[in-house]
Amino acid sequence: MPPVTEIVYLDEIPGPAGAPPRTSPRGDTGARQSDLNRLQRGVLSIGNFDGVHLGHQSLLRRLRSMADELGGPSVAIVFDPHPAEILRPENPPPRLTTLPRRADLMSPLGIDFLLVCRTTQALLNLSPDDFFDRFILSTLAARGMVEGPNFCFGKDRRGDIPMLRQRCDKQQMQLEIVTAADDGAEMISSSRIRQCLSQSDVASAAAMLGRPHRVSGFVVTGDQRGRKIGFPTANLDQWSTMAPSPGVYSGRVELESGAQHPAAIHLGPNPTFETDMKLKFEIHVLDYSGSLYDQILAVDFIDHIRAVHSFASVDDLIAQLKRDVATTRRHYLNWMNR
Repeated sequence: MPPVTEIVYLDEIPGPAGAPPRTSPRGDTGARQSDLNRLQRGVLSIGNFDGVHLGHQSLLRRLRSMADELGGPSVAIVFDPHPAEILRPENPPPRLTTLPRRADLMSPLGIDFLLVCRTTQALLNLSPDDFFDRFILSTLAARGMVEGPNFCFGKDRRGDIPMLRQRCDKQQMQLEIVTAADDGAEMISSSRIRQCLSQSDVASAAAMLGRPHRVSGFVVTGDQRGRKIGFPTANLDQWSTMAPSPGVYSGRVELESGAQHPAAIHLGPNPTFETDMKLKFEIHVLDYSGSLYDQILAVDFIDHIRAVHSFASVDDLIAQLKRDVATTRRHYLNWMNR
């Protein structure tokens, strides 16, 4: 079993005078932690890593191998909240993954630490030189870096790859620029994955992620209408990552017990029964009859089945739901046997 990627939170980058940074372990962003040195003299990669898609995975594998070569820890670094939430608060990108999920996905790749730096206006105002000197050198004493070809750093993204290479060469720090992964047509990116999800193309999103897109939420009590017609559903609430556009999808659920089941997913309004357009997230879990109330349910989207629409009668709806379940089983088996 691979070691778990440990999350460490850095509240602020120390000032020019070298004041000690404020750090904390997972879930406690206000505490001081004296062992920041565990992250020092390692190999860094700075990015957002939202989704930990195939491009990220390629970069992170090289991060791990360079850390082995240099004999230091591998440290993936993200800024939270996303800088766009501060710079463009009216239109921030929706999250594909929570921070704990990113750490979970990095663990099989052998990444030692996920360092989460709190994004502030002061941080965003650092010049490229100040960012390099105060963060990469003084705070983390990095021995190497691995980045993608579009990496930028410092205020207004003024620091680019040539500048980074110049600074690394001066410090005799190893730097490797990893070629961007593509799907044969375009570069794989979190933005493209978000676009696919917004267009209900969860299959293309899964191809770029290397796995189905996952949304987790809390199961709450619904109106029991599905149970009355033979298709009980778990009603999801409080999900914190991007859901696809409304539609009916095939997928898989993972219960808190770790058990996994195929699932037919309805995301959107219920126009057959209701006139309002309130978004509902309903999951019909196949081959399962137990209670799911008050559980955290992880829902993986495999493929799109159809759009949401109204039916003339309950019998017509039931007939369509039976077809949806059959399609879900077929998609699930195809995905399992891929």
